[in-house]
Amino acid sequence: MQQATAIGTTVIGLEEALRMDPQESIRYEVQHLNPRIIKLLEFAGLAVPQVRASGAYVWDRTGRRYIDLFGYAGSQNFGYNHPRLLAAMDRVAEMPNLAEGPNTLAGILAHNLSVMLPGNLTRAYLGNSGTEAIDAAIKMARAVTGRPGIVACQAAFHGRSIGALSLTDRADYRQPFEPLVPGGRIVRFGDTEALERALADKAVAAYIVEPIQGEAGMIVPPPGYLADVRALCSKYGTLLVFDEIQTGVGRTGRFVACQHESVVPDCLLLGKGLGAGLMPLSALLTTDDLWRAAHADTSSSPFHFATYSGNARACAVGIAALELMVEENLAGQAEDSGNYLLRRLQDLQSRQPLISAVRGRGMMVGLEFSSGKVGPGSVGMAVPASAQGDAQQLFVGLLIRRLSREHSIITANTLHNPNVLRLQPPLNVEREVLDYTVDSLDKALQYLSRFQEAMLEALPDIMRFLQSDTLTGAFE
Repeated sequence: MQQATAIGTTVIGLEEALRMDPQESIRYEVQHLNPRIIKLLEFAGLAVPQVRASGAYVWDRTGRRYIDLFGYAGSQNFGYNHPRLLAAMDRVAEMPNLAEGPNTLAGILAHNLSVMLPGNLTRAYLGNSGTEAIDAAIKMARAVTGRPGIVACQAAFHGRSIGALSLTDRADYRQPFEPLVPGGRIVRFGDTEALERALADKAVAAYIVEPIQGEAGMIVPPPGYLADVRALCSKYGTLLVFDEIQTGVGRTGRFVACQHESVVPDCLLLGKGLGAGLMPLSALLTTDDLWRAAHADTSSSPFHFATYSGNARACAVGIAALELMVEENLAGQAEDSGNYLLRRLQDLQSRQPLISAVRGRGMMVGLEFSSGKVGPGSVGMAVPASAQGDAQQLFVGLLIRRLSREHSIITANTLHNPNVLRLQPPLNVEREVLDYTVDSLDKALQYLSRFQEAMLEALPDIMRFLQSDTLTGAFE
């Protein structure tokens, strides 16, 4: 592998960094961070730094405006840089962000969450990331039950810390770090019989499940599934934990997705949209009884803690975000816009045979494409064995590229199913943005239906993406 050459030996100040030529700044990312990310962005036509954002839009250094339907994996529930949320950070700018003393804003945020959530989820642990909340849930369930086992689902994604990774069903993520946290079991999502078999020995502390599987491809469970797993967990003394890190904070048309079936878990996890894309913020909510059973009410609680947990700026943003949720009925807006988008996409599916499925709820929608109808083999293109995973993503990759370059739309595929294109705009996205999105998808798919032509046009970028190890040479 080609080694990067030195690109500087002095400390760079903020103003200098902001004024730096875009290509020069990218060299630092390639040198010190992950060059593969730049490969992906370059292939998609997005390897120009973004310098401004508002609502559903971002602008790059050249002044080009994009519609962002990825929203950093559904974190931008309120759109970029909502004025009320920026003002919330300014309002507490003179407060100590971290200090020893009563944590007023954290307590208010926890109260507001308890009011908006179903059941008696009145106790909160506030963290910085979704994966941290998952680790806290594992610890709490084991402390409460005295059992070692944790059950999760096939194709689940719960994060990349060592605990969360133990429940994330993706071999290439897991294998380099094995052995992981012991006691994990995997069952098929939507299969209550498999879950009951896993719980029957009464050795399972918790069943941790996404009410809608995001990275698996926006998989909505069968009707009644969440209620059935609630009954099974109660039967076998297993805690039911809903991972609502991606589905929560209005994303699916309810404040949390489990409200679609009126099911209350023992523990509920939030993240992503809770910090509104501005501050790292997550939460574990549970009942007072379970909180005490986990010994989380002692002054030296062994349960969970992080230095930045409940910091003032994050909590201020969280409080203001929940105010917006209520005042503007953002969950209701997401439900209405989601129903409209699904109808339009289903109509598109009837005219576009490449789309094999349209699914989702609210502003959490996926389009699945039939991998058997198009692909590298259809034009006799050989790819290195080491690049087979990349090749499987080629069609959706070309679609993402086309949408970005020709229609100024930012999208992405789902992490565990590369044949699914994800659409996760802000909850209050304008109807005209949704119309433009569907019309642009129609045009892009018409173009890609002439797959050989599309392949030939993109071939230089495809070969560079599939065969190169780093992008260092591109910036020499």
